[in-house]
Amino acid sequence: MNQAHLHMVFNHFPIIGLFFGIGILAYGIIKKQTILVNTAYVMFIICMIMAKATMMTGEGAEEIVEELGITHDIIHEHEEMAETFMKVLYGLGILSILGLVANLKKHSKAAIVSYVVLVLAIGSAILSKNVGTSGGEIRHTEIRENASNGNTSEANIEEELHNDDH
Repeated sequence: MNQAHLHMVFNHFPIIGLFFGIGILAYGIIKKQTILVNTAYVMFIICMIMAKATMMTGEGAEEIVEELGITHDIIHEHEEMAETFMKVLYGLGILSILGLVANLKKHSKAAIVSYVVLVLAIGSAILSKNVGTSGGEIRHTEIRENASNGNTSEANIEEELHNDDH
């Protein structure tokens, strides 16, 4: 298994885990179930760890796909998004650890921490979608914004005719 394969294996957990964690945390907050809130915190901590593992395999994956002819620009865009996502995820993981400690000590501010974590988790999930999409675009050219669907529309034909005239 090479670095690119490991990168693809690791990168799915933080994205999917965030969405499950958000659902569990929101339900735990609504139902006032500390065990569910703590479960979500643990999920977010694991998401942070798996995202770090994903980042650690990124350079090796980059070298492999560049050898396949993928341009550095699209890889760099993905890398920049991933670094921003990782910073937010570090914050989420640290707040989740604090939330766990607050819940275990039955601290009076534990509920506030859970709301802050929920908001940060939602922000992280939005970023994760963008990072995942930019990563997918590296090898899946069909999902890029400028991808052609293979059908030539009348507008494209007219534009080509117009360009041929000039």
